[in-house]
Amino acid sequence: MDKFKQLESFVAAATLGSLSAAARAEGIAPTMMSRRINALESRLGVKLLLRSTRRLSLTSEGSAFLEEAQRLLRDLNDTEARITQGSLRPSGLLRISAPAGFGRRHVAPLLPDFIAMYPEVAITLDLTDRLVDLIEERYDCAIRIGELDDSQIVGLRLADNQRVIVAAPAYLRKHGRPATPDDLSHHNCLSFGSQGNQARGWLLRQDGQLRAIRVKGNMACSDGSVLHQWTLAGIGLSWRSLWEVRDDLAAGRLVSVLDEYAAPANGIFAMLPERRHLPLRLRLFLDMLKAHYSSPAYWGVAEKKPPRCSTL
Repeated sequence: MDKFKQLESFVAAATLGSLSAAARAEGIAPTMMSRRINALESRLGVKLLLRSTRRLSLTSEGSAFLEEAQRLLRDLNDTEARITQGSLRPSGLLRISAPAGFGRRHVAPLLPDFIAMYPEVAITLDLTDRLVDLIEERYDCAIRIGELDDSQIVGLRLADNQRVIVAAPAYLRKHGRPATPDDLSHHNCLSFGSQGNQARGWLLRQDGQLRAIRVKGNMACSDGSVLHQWTLAGIGLSWRSLWEVRDDLAAGRLVSVLDEYAAPANGIFAMLPERRHLPLRLRLFLDMLKAHYSSPAYWGVAEKKPPRCSTL
């Protein structure tokens, strides 16, 4: 900051030809103006201005330095102007991470309209079920589903996420319908392996308390869309988010079971490195997600719903 003040004072004095005139222009005392220029000359090790009782004149080094100092200050002013304009008109790159299945269904389809509204914004969408490091990997935002456990990251709740246990009608005809959570031990349960929020088991509410039910089955996969397809094929039961299976439930391709034991909804979050000083492009992106996800119509709530299931 001192270096820029020294540059500004030197340019003002050289342009106006007077320390007192330059001091008045910058709103400081003439002695402060003189100290800044003396400090600049001392730092550079050259004489820039020759002072007399009536006027200032530039040395040869001062003339050369004046041109460079003016260019530097002009570039700084131009940069500040561009940043200020960018805060009013969204521009620049957004790097977004989202779970693969959710991102394909509920993030990627929204992006073309966003870009159409804000054509100076570019977006890179990384679809992965891996928990990315926002700070180290320089993401602006990561969509995550489940409960938060990272106190270093800011989480903005976008919507609720209801989970249901589902099976194909063919599976239930062959193996029967579980009536209690304990009955799951007699069923082929398709699990998400050791990944994500299923690592502790399937969460169900029984006798007023949440229980993590350890399930077993002959097939597991870390890709939710594969589990979804296996469930549709009648291979076993699976514990899926309602956003993924709602259409199948409405069409009768899947049936939900143990609805009366369903755990409370967890959340769909936008994870941010920090909450302050968000660029406008990111604030508008978050506003778009909230506007869509907060609408019951977006999730098809007005259509056929499985029993006992709420918003999501």
